[in-house]
Amino acid sequence: MIEWYKKVVFENYANFSGRARRSEYWYYTLATIIISIILAILDFSLGLTIGDSGAGILRAIYGLLVLLPGLAVMVRRLHDVGKSGWFFLIILLPLAGVIWLLVLLCTEGDRGSNAYGADPKDDFEDINEIGKVELD
Repeated sequence: MIEWYKKVVFENYANFSGRARRSEYWYYTLATIIISIILAILDFSLGLTIGDSGAGILRAIYGLLVLLPGLAVMVRRLHDVGKSGWFFLIILLPLAGVIWLLVLLCTEGDRGSNAYGADPKDDFEDINEIGKVELD
């Protein structure tokens, strides 16, 4: 889980191109939720909450820091199922949009290459691409 989180946040911070596996997206999401819960506890313990809303300063800063990589990994995840990154705007449809987006995020990606790049699960394809470059 930590490796997927580091890959999204440090290696692909604002990378909106290519494809992301389900495990990359969901492990990043899980790590972000866990870190947010820990920061919420720290905010409450240290008295860093803002008013009666319960919103904390540390959690707000963290949310701003991971907004861009979170959006980027979602776009790459949508690319993996053959959808444009703009398709995340489907969430604006009440209830149905949220359910549809959740289904897409849980769906297995396209096998083989698609319009957005090579299959991130296909190591053999990566080996073939390396072989083609060396032969050229």
